[in-house]
Amino acid sequence: MNNGVIAPKRPSDVTAADVDPDDIVAVPLRHPWRWAAAVVLGGAFVALATSLWENENIDHSTISEYLFNNRILDGVVLTLVLTVVSMIVSTILAVILAVMRLSTNPVMNSLAWLYVWIFRGTPLLIQIVFWGYLGLLYSQITLGVPFTDLNLFSIDTNTLIPAFTAGLLALTLNQAAYSAEIVRAGMLSVDEGQHEAAYSVGMSPALTLFKVILPQAMRVIIPPMGNETISMLKNTSLLSVIAVLELYTVATQISSQNLRQVELLVVVSCWYLFLTSVLSIPQYYLERHYGRGNARQRPRTPLERVWSALRPARTTTGTQATAVTGRSAATQAATTTDKADER
Repeated sequence: MNNGVIAPKRPSDVTAADVDPDDIVAVPLRHPWRWAAAVVLGGAFVALATSLWENENIDHSTISEYLFNNRILDGVVLTLVLTVVSMIVSTILAVILAVMRLSTNPVMNSLAWLYVWIFRGTPLLIQIVFWGYLGLLYSQITLGVPFTDLNLFSIDTNTLIPAFTAGLLALTLNQAAYSAEIVRAGMLSVDEGQHEAAYSVGMSPALTLFKVILPQAMRVIIPPMGNETISMLKNTSLLSVIAVLELYTVATQISSQNLRQVELLVVVSCWYLFLTSVLSIPQYYLERHYGRGNARQRPRTPLERVWSALRPARTTTGTQATAVTGRSAATQAATTTDKADER
């Protein structure tokens, strides 16, 4: 019997229209354990750094003396040259190999697969030694007319491929195999409809690749390629086995003379950390450039990261809270309706 009294609504009957945004109390989420963990880790790092700095077995004057030594600086320059040149050439080869891997031509596809299989399946150090000692296998490199004794060109192998060239070849060819798989993954991430749309307006396959596919694939390609660049920087130290005078080789030669191995390792580590930080800058801005259409994957600036760390993780206010409440109420209402139908 209805006596004119309106019964209060059940929680399942509440909708977004029934909620007044002014009645919502937004409570920011706090994460005190994050700051506690940061303090603990920061204290451990400071303690470790202090113990190393106060260690009597480390001669700090030697570190200061050789940090900007001319021989060390020459090694830094050569390390950068090896890294930049090998990454540029290997990236070009990687695009070619990726296109071959995605080709419907079985010969091209098989050749690209074989290349990747060989260079990814053998250690980089072995490849460096192979190119460095290629003269033991072929003392002369000769270009002649097949099936005749006529030689058009002949040169000593060690003259044509000195240690620097051998190291550059090894790094480039090895990196091309890994980069090819990264580029292929990026190209596969682009929707097939993009190919069809480009072909429908009369674009050639090459134009489609460079104007449509690769620009969209860059968002996927750049982060792992940035890691590969940093790995390449450190892989140059392996060239010490064939006496390429990069940073680590020079430091090893100096330490063999003054017997300050630990101090020279500190010098080398400082330079590698600095160069890694420098190489991370273009990667950061390239990610922001190619991530403009996707705010979620666009990396934040350093100031944005500091600000997000200082402020609460998430604040719910006004319309956002209303939308969240509306979704929750709608979900509850749908669940209640389903249960009523089952009865």
